[in-house]
Amino acid sequence: MKSDYKWTMQFHAKVALSFVLLCLLAIPAALAQESQHKTAAPRLLTRREGLTIVRAALHSGRREADCSHLVHGLFERAGFPYDYAPSSELYAGIDEFRRVLNPQPGDLAVWRGHAGIVVSPARHSFFSMLSPGPGVDSWNSPYWIQRGGPRFFRYLKQPPSGTVSSSMRTSMRTSIRTTNLGQ
Repeated sequence: MKSDYKWTMQFHAKVALSFVLLCLLAIPAALAQESQHKTAAPRLLTRREGLTIVRAALHSGRREADCSHLVHGLFERAGFPYDYAPSSELYAGIDEFRRVLNPQPGDLAVWRGHAGIVVSPARHSFFSMLSPGPGVDSWNSPYWIQRGGPRFFRYLKQPPSGTVSSSMRTSMRTSIRTTNLGQ
């Protein structure tokens, strides 16, 4: 009888130890899922990504019909696509951009009727289609001051298409819970 008791206790101890080890193995998986959850949300471009847009602008040699087409083409060339919008819509704000107070290179600088790409916030410079052609100007020049201060917008980078969004993950969890409750 004592040997049966001893065997039963050893068995329960092994089961408990296995359970604890399984729980410990689940922690890294849960943390990885949580970090994936955090990166799945859209985010604003970093300064480094903004500089990619500035490089595309300064080395483009493009000659577009107007400023908004130029800006749109440069964002696409740099790998940050959005549906074309005229400067009036950009000024009002579109879904692919968020308005920011402190510009960084690569942000949009938008006036009523004009759009450009911030080159150097410290120098108040932007790249755009100007009257002589594509070039860099200062938004502090008398011409741009007379047009009113620009609004600045930063591109909102979407998560990679293979990543499951948080809203989709939530609906999947809800669906699984509902299915499990029905069993």
